[in-house]
Amino acid sequence: MDEEYDGTRLGRRERDILALERRGFSGPGAKERAVREELGLAPVRYYQLLNALLDDPRALAHDPVTVNRLRRIREARRAER
Repeated sequence: MDEEYDGTRLGRRERDILALERRGFSGPGAKERAVREELGLAPVRYYQLLNALLDDPRALAHDPVTVNRLRRIREARRAER
């Protein structure tokens, strides 16, 4: 099966966002720098896309460990408010 986008799998950018989230970053600003340099996105836009991705069933199917971890973090932050 080839890598064509057929609407049922994540696109390259979505997969790249999840891959970046799997990495650990040391020091303040390291993640935001990686977002700009590697993905070419402003951090605000990155977090908008990431938040939408967490609700996408395709993302859960692609990387359930990362998506579930990020969902738990998101829910904990919402509960703090």
